[in-house]
Amino acid sequence: MSNLESYPPVFRQLKASTPPQLAELNNNSNSMGDTTQVSSSVDIPLVDLECLSLEKLGEVCKEWGIFRLVNHGIPPSLLSKLEEHVKRVLSLSFESKQALLTNPLSYFWGTPLLTPTGDALRGALNINWLEGINVPLCHLQQFESGDPKLHDFRHYLEEYGRHLSRIATTLFEAMVKNLNLGPKQSESSLDESTGFIRVYRYPSGSLADETWGMMEHTDSSVLSIVNQDQVGGLEFLKDNEWLLVNPISGTLVVNIGDMLQAISDDQYMSVKHRVRTNKLAERFSICYFVFPAKGSVICSSKYKPFTYTDFQQQVQHDTKTLGYKVGLQRFKLNAAV
Repeated sequence: MSNLESYPPVFRQLKASTPPQLAELNNNSNSMGDTTQVSSSVDIPLVDLECLSLEKLGEVCKEWGIFRLVNHGIPPSLLSKLEEHVKRVLSLSFESKQALLTNPLSYFWGTPLLTPTGDALRGALNINWLEGINVPLCHLQQFESGDPKLHDFRHYLEEYGRHLSRIATTLFEAMVKNLNLGPKQSESSLDESTGFIRVYRYPSGSLADETWGMMEHTDSSVLSIVNQDQVGGLEFLKDNEWLLVNPISGTLVVNIGDMLQAISDDQYMSVKHRVRTNKLAERFSICYFVFPAKGSVICSSKYKPFTYTDFQQQVQHDTKTLGYKVGLQRFKLNAAV
Protein backbone atom coordinates (compact mmCIF):
# COMPACT_ATOMS: atom_id res chain seq x y z
CA MET A 1 0.00 0.00 0.00
CA SER A 2 1.32 3.44 -0.86
CA ASN A 3 1.45 6.10 1.83
CA LEU A 4 -1.01 8.17 -0.19
CA GLU A 5 -3.72 5.51 0.19
CA SER A 6 -3.69 5.97 3.97
CA TYR A 7 -5.03 9.52 3.59
CA PRO A 8 -8.67 10.58 3.12
CA PRO A 9 -9.50 10.94 -0.60
CA VAL A 10 -9.70 14.74 -0.35
CA PHE A 11 -6.17 14.88 1.04
CA ARG A 12 -4.89 12.61 -1.74
CA GLN A 13 -6.29 14.99 -4.33
CA LEU A 14 -4.93 18.09 -2.61
CA LYS A 15 -1.43 16.65 -2.17
CA ALA A 16 -1.27 16.66 -5.97
CA SER A 17 -3.51 19.69 -6.26
CA THR A 18 -4.14 21.77 -9.32
CA PRO A 19 -4.14 25.54 -8.71
CA PRO A 20 -7.97 25.82 -8.68
CA GLN A 21 -8.23 23.06 -6.05
CA LEU A 22 -5.56 24.72 -3.95
CA ALA A 23 -7.29 28.07 -4.22
CA GLU A 24 -10.54 26.52 -3.03
CA LEU A 25 -8.78 25.00 -0.03
CA ASN A 26 -7.19 28.33 0.83
CA ASN A 27 -10.56 30.08 0.69
CA ASN A 28 -11.75 27.69 3.40
CA SER A 29 -8.66 27.77 5.59
CA ASN A 30 -6.82 31.08 5.43
CA SER A 31 -8.45 32.77 8.42
CA MET A 32 -5.09 32.75 10.22
CA GLY A 33 -3.40 34.97 7.67
CA ASP A 34 0.02 34.53 6.11
CA THR A 35 1.26 30.98 6.75
CA THR A 36 4.79 31.88 5.64
CA GLN A 37 5.37 34.09 8.69
CA VAL A 38 8.24 32.59 10.69
CA SER A 39 7.62 32.02 14.39
CA SER A 40 10.35 32.40 16.98
CA SER A 41 11.45 29.37 18.99
CA VAL A 42 11.21 29.69 22.76
CA ASP A 43 12.07 27.67 25.84
CA ILE A 44 8.77 27.48 27.69
CA PRO A 45 8.94 27.17 31.51
CA LEU A 46 9.72 23.79 33.05
CA VAL A 47 7.57 22.25 35.79
CA ASP A 48 8.95 19.25 37.68
CA LEU A 49 6.15 16.91 38.78
CA GLU A 50 8.44 15.09 41.24
CA CYS A 51 9.31 18.32 43.07
CA LEU A 52 6.17 20.33 42.38
CA SER A 53 6.45 23.93 43.56
CA LEU A 54 3.04 25.54 44.09
CA GLU A 55 4.54 29.00 43.80
CA LYS A 56 6.29 28.30 40.49
CA LEU A 57 3.28 26.50 39.06
CA GLY A 58 1.04 29.45 39.90
CA GLU A 59 3.45 31.94 38.31
CA VAL A 60 3.76 29.87 35.15
CA CYS A 61 -0.02 29.47 34.80
CA LYS A 62 -0.58 33.21 35.21
CA GLU A 63 2.27 34.44 33.02
CA TRP A 64 2.39 31.76 30.32
CA GLY A 65 -0.58 29.37 30.49
CA ILE A 66 1.68 26.70 28.97
CA PHE A 67 4.64 24.77 30.32
CA ARG A 68 6.85 21.74 29.77
CA LEU A 69 6.39 18.90 32.27
CA VAL A 70 9.39 16.80 33.30
CA ASN A 71 9.73 13.86 35.68
CA HIS A 72 6.11 12.96 34.97
CA GLY A 73 6.56 9.28 35.76
CA ILE A 74 5.49 7.80 32.41
CA PRO A 75 7.93 4.99 31.47
CA PRO A 76 9.92 5.83 28.31
CA SER A 77 9.15 2.33 27.02
CA LEU A 78 5.40 3.07 27.17
CA LEU A 79 5.82 6.35 25.32
CA SER A 80 7.90 4.62 22.65
CA LYS A 81 5.46 1.72 22.20
CA LEU A 82 2.42 3.99 22.04
CA GLU A 83 4.05 6.31 19.49
CA GLU A 84 5.01 3.26 17.40
CA HIS A 85 1.41 1.96 17.42
CA VAL A 86 -0.06 5.40 16.66
CA LYS A 87 2.05 5.60 13.49
CA ARG A 88 1.22 2.02 12.53
CA VAL A 89 -2.55 2.42 12.95
CA LEU A 90 -2.78 5.81 11.24
CA SER A 91 -0.73 4.43 8.33
CA LEU A 92 -3.43 1.86 7.54
CA SER A 93 -5.51 2.53 4.46
CA PHE A 94 -8.23 5.16 4.81
CA GLU A 95 -10.88 2.50 4.22
CA SER A 96 -9.38 0.18 6.88
CA LYS A 97 -9.35 2.95 9.47
CA GLN A 98 -12.99 3.70 8.80
CA ALA A 99 -13.89 0.02 9.16
CA LEU A 100 -11.68 -0.90 12.15
CA LEU A 101 -11.82 2.21 14.35
CA THR A 102 -15.38 1.80 15.56
CA ASN A 103 -17.39 2.63 18.66
CA PRO A 104 -16.28 3.77 21.19
CA LEU A 105 -13.28 4.91 19.12
CA SER A 106 -13.88 7.18 16.16
CA TYR A 107 -11.76 8.18 13.17
CA PHE A 108 -11.98 11.77 11.89
CA TRP A 109 -10.25 14.09 9.46
CA GLY A 110 -10.36 17.68 8.21
CA THR A 111 -11.42 19.16 11.56
CA PRO A 112 -10.44 18.75 15.23
CA LEU A 113 -13.97 19.69 16.29
CA LEU A 114 -16.09 16.64 17.11
CA THR A 115 -19.68 16.11 18.20
CA PRO A 116 -20.40 14.60 21.65
CA THR A 117 -20.57 11.17 19.97
CA GLY A 118 -17.01 11.56 18.63
CA ASP A 119 -17.92 12.18 14.98
CA ALA A 120 -16.32 14.99 13.01
CA LEU A 121 -18.47 18.12 12.97
CA ARG A 122 -19.54 18.33 9.35
CA GLY A 123 -20.64 21.66 7.98
CA ALA A 124 -17.70 23.49 9.54
CA LEU A 125 -16.45 26.19 7.17
CA ASN A 126 -12.72 25.52 7.46
CA ILE A 127 -10.47 22.60 6.57
CA ASN A 128 -7.61 21.54 8.84
CA TRP A 129 -4.80 19.48 7.34
CA LEU A 130 -5.05 16.59 9.82
CA GLU A 131 -6.61 13.23 10.64
CA GLY A 132 -6.98 11.51 13.97
CA ILE A 133 -8.55 9.02 16.35
CA ASN A 134 -10.76 10.00 19.26
CA VAL A 135 -10.46 7.74 22.33
CA PRO A 136 -12.91 8.21 25.25
CA LEU A 137 -10.96 6.54 28.03
CA CYS A 138 -13.90 5.60 30.24
CA HIS A 139 -15.36 3.49 27.40
CA LEU A 140 -12.12 2.13 25.95
CA GLN A 141 -12.58 -1.35 27.48
CA GLN A 142 -15.66 -1.76 25.30
CA PHE A 143 -13.53 -1.61 22.15
CA GLU A 144 -12.99 -5.05 20.64
CA SER A 145 -11.17 -5.99 17.48
CA GLY A 146 -9.91 -9.22 15.96
CA ASP A 147 -6.87 -7.36 14.66
CA PRO A 148 -3.88 -7.98 17.02
CA LYS A 149 -2.43 -4.55 16.20
CA LEU A 150 -5.53 -2.85 17.56
CA HIS A 151 -5.59 -5.08 20.65
CA ASP A 152 -2.08 -3.92 21.58
CA PHE A 153 -2.99 -0.35 20.66
CA ARG A 154 -5.90 -0.43 23.10
CA HIS A 155 -3.67 -1.83 25.84
CA TYR A 156 -1.10 0.98 25.47
CA LEU A 157 -3.82 3.63 25.30
CA GLU A 158 -5.35 2.35 28.55
CA GLU A 159 -2.02 2.37 30.35
CA TYR A 160 -1.14 5.83 29.01
CA GLY A 161 -4.58 7.14 29.99
CA ARG A 162 -4.07 6.03 33.60
CA HIS A 163 -0.83 7.98 33.76
CA LEU A 164 -2.38 11.09 32.22
CA SER A 165 -5.31 10.96 34.64
CA ARG A 166 -2.83 10.84 37.52
CA ILE A 167 -0.83 13.75 36.11
CA ALA A 168 -3.86 15.94 35.41
CA THR A 169 -5.31 15.32 38.87
CA THR A 170 -2.00 16.11 40.57
CA LEU A 171 -1.57 19.35 38.64
CA PHE A 172 -5.17 20.44 39.14
CA GLU A 173 -5.09 19.81 42.88
CA ALA A 174 -2.00 22.02 43.08
CA MET A 175 -3.74 24.71 41.01
CA VAL A 176 -6.80 24.54 43.29
CA LYS A 177 -4.56 25.36 46.26
CA ASN A 178 -3.04 28.31 44.41
CA LEU A 179 -6.45 29.62 43.38
CA ASN A 180 -8.01 29.07 46.84
CA LEU A 181 -11.03 27.35 45.31
CA GLY A 182 -13.66 26.03 47.71
CA PRO A 183 -14.13 22.26 48.11
CA LYS A 184 -17.45 22.19 46.27
CA GLN A 185 -16.12 24.09 43.27
CA SER A 186 -12.92 22.10 43.02
CA GLU A 187 -14.64 18.69 43.31
CA SER A 188 -16.76 19.20 40.19
CA SER A 189 -14.26 21.23 38.18
CA LEU A 190 -12.25 18.24 36.96
CA ASP A 191 -13.71 14.78 36.44
CA GLU A 192 -11.32 11.98 35.43
CA SER A 193 -14.16 10.11 33.72
CA THR A 194 -14.38 12.87 31.08
CA GLY A 195 -10.79 12.35 29.98
CA PHE A 196 -10.07 11.36 26.41
CA ILE A 197 -7.06 10.93 24.16
CA ARG A 198 -6.80 12.15 20.60
CA VAL A 199 -4.00 11.06 18.34
CA TYR A 200 -3.29 13.23 15.32
CA ARG A 201 -1.39 12.84 12.07
CA TYR A 202 -0.51 15.91 10.01
CA PRO A 203 0.43 15.13 6.38
CA SER A 204 3.64 16.46 4.90
CA GLY A 205 4.04 18.00 1.46
CA SER A 206 4.03 21.19 -0.56
CA LEU A 207 0.81 22.42 1.05
CA ALA A 208 2.74 23.07 4.25
CA ASP A 209 3.18 26.68 3.10
CA GLU A 210 -0.45 27.04 2.07
CA THR A 211 -2.58 25.86 4.97
CA TRP A 212 -2.46 24.94 8.66
CA GLY A 213 -2.46 21.49 10.22
CA MET A 214 -4.62 22.96 12.96
CA MET A 215 -5.82 26.54 12.93
CA GLU A 216 -5.57 29.05 15.74
CA HIS A 217 -7.79 28.07 18.66
CA THR A 218 -8.01 27.61 22.41
CA ASP A 219 -8.83 24.26 23.97
CA SER A 220 -12.22 23.89 25.65
CA SER A 221 -10.79 21.63 28.36
CA VAL A 222 -9.68 22.25 31.93
CA LEU A 223 -6.20 20.99 31.05
CA SER A 224 -4.61 19.68 27.85
CA ILE A 225 -1.48 17.53 27.88
CA VAL A 226 0.44 17.02 24.63
CA ASN A 227 3.10 14.52 23.65
CA GLN A 228 4.50 15.78 20.33
CA ASP A 229 7.05 14.00 18.17
CA GLN A 230 10.38 15.43 17.03
CA VAL A 231 8.96 17.01 13.87
CA GLY A 232 7.54 19.91 15.88
CA GLY A 233 5.16 22.58 14.62
CA LEU A 234 3.20 23.50 17.77
CA GLU A 235 2.98 27.29 18.16
CA PHE A 236 1.32 29.48 20.79
CA LEU A 237 0.53 33.17 21.13
CA LYS A 238 2.18 35.26 23.84
CA ASP A 239 2.29 39.06 23.95
CA ASN A 240 0.94 39.18 20.37
CA GLU A 241 3.82 37.06 19.06
CA TRP A 242 3.62 33.49 17.76
CA LEU A 243 6.22 31.28 19.44
CA LEU A 244 7.31 27.78 18.46
CA VAL A 245 7.43 25.06 21.14
CA ASN A 246 10.58 23.07 20.50
CA PRO A 247 10.05 19.29 20.78
CA ILE A 248 12.09 17.64 23.55
CA SER A 249 11.88 13.87 23.78
CA GLY A 250 10.40 12.44 26.97
CA THR A 251 8.69 15.65 28.06
CA LEU A 252 5.03 16.68 27.90
CA VAL A 253 3.51 20.07 27.09
CA VAL A 254 0.63 21.20 29.32
CA ASN A 255 -1.65 24.11 28.54
CA ILE A 256 -4.56 25.82 30.25
CA GLY A 257 -8.00 25.39 28.64
CA ASP A 258 -11.15 27.53 28.57
CA MET A 259 -12.80 25.78 31.52
CA LEU A 260 -9.86 26.49 33.83
CA GLN A 261 -9.78 30.11 32.68
CA ALA A 262 -13.42 30.48 33.73
CA ILE A 263 -12.94 28.54 36.98
CA SER A 264 -9.97 30.75 37.89
CA ASP A 265 -11.81 34.03 37.19
CA ASP A 266 -9.33 34.74 34.38
CA GLN A 267 -6.30 34.42 36.65
CA TYR A 268 -5.14 31.60 34.36
CA MET A 269 -5.67 32.30 30.66
CA SER A 270 -6.50 29.72 28.00
CA VAL A 271 -3.68 29.69 25.47
CA LYS A 272 -4.21 30.34 21.78
CA HIS A 273 -2.22 27.85 19.74
CA ARG A 274 -1.96 26.31 16.28
CA VAL A 275 -0.02 23.62 14.41
CA ARG A 276 2.17 24.20 11.39
CA THR A 277 2.66 21.29 8.98
CA ASN A 278 6.05 20.25 7.63
CA LYS A 279 7.08 19.96 3.99
CA LEU A 280 9.31 16.93 4.51
CA ALA A 281 7.86 14.86 7.34
CA GLU A 282 4.51 13.84 8.78
CA ARG A 283 3.85 15.06 12.31
CA PHE A 284 2.25 12.89 15.01
CA SER A 285 0.99 13.97 18.41
CA ILE A 286 -0.86 12.30 21.29
CA CYS A 287 -3.10 14.66 23.26
CA TYR A 288 -5.08 14.26 26.47
CA PHE A 289 -8.02 16.47 27.45
CA VAL A 290 -10.05 16.52 30.67
CA PHE A 291 -13.21 18.45 31.58
CA PRO A 292 -15.55 19.36 34.46
CA ALA A 293 -18.06 16.83 35.75
CA LYS A 294 -21.10 16.45 33.51
CA GLY A 295 -23.85 18.83 34.54
CA SER A 296 -21.70 20.74 37.02
CA VAL A 297 -22.26 24.48 36.84
CA ILE A 298 -19.22 26.72 36.49
CA CYS A 299 -19.75 29.81 38.63
CA SER A 300 -17.44 32.78 38.23
CA SER A 301 -17.47 36.50 38.90
CA LYS A 302 -16.50 37.06 35.25
CA TYR A 303 -19.00 34.76 33.50
CA LYS A 304 -22.64 33.78 33.54
CA PRO A 305 -23.22 30.35 35.15
CA PHE A 306 -22.86 27.62 32.52
CA THR A 307 -22.10 23.93 32.14
CA TYR A 308 -19.53 22.43 29.80
CA THR A 309 -22.43 21.07 27.72
CA ASP A 310 -23.73 24.63 27.26
CA PHE A 311 -20.26 25.71 26.19
CA GLN A 312 -19.78 22.80 23.77
CA GLN A 313 -23.13 23.42 22.07
CA GLN A 314 -22.32 27.11 21.62
CA VAL A 315 -18.89 26.32 20.18
CA GLN A 316 -20.35 23.92 17.63
CA HIS A 317 -23.02 26.44 16.63
CA ASP A 318 -20.47 29.23 16.18
CA THR A 319 -18.09 27.02 14.22
CA LYS A 320 -20.82 25.98 11.81
CA THR A 321 -22.27 29.47 11.31
CA LEU A 322 -19.21 31.72 11.66
CA GLY A 323 -16.35 29.39 10.77
CA TYR A 324 -14.56 29.85 14.09
CA LYS A 325 -14.95 29.39 17.82
CA VAL A 326 -16.00 32.44 19.84
CA GLY A 327 -15.53 30.62 23.13
CA LEU A 328 -15.73 32.16 26.58
CA GLN A 329 -16.59 35.60 25.25
CA ARG A 330 -20.11 34.26 24.67
CA PHE A 331 -20.52 33.75 28.42
CA LYS A 332 -18.91 36.96 29.69
CA LEU A 333 -21.08 39.04 31.98
CA ASN A 334 -22.40 42.13 30.15
CA ALA A 335 -20.50 41.15 27.00
CA ALA A 336 -21.67 42.38 23.59
CA VAL A 337 -20.94 39.58 21.10
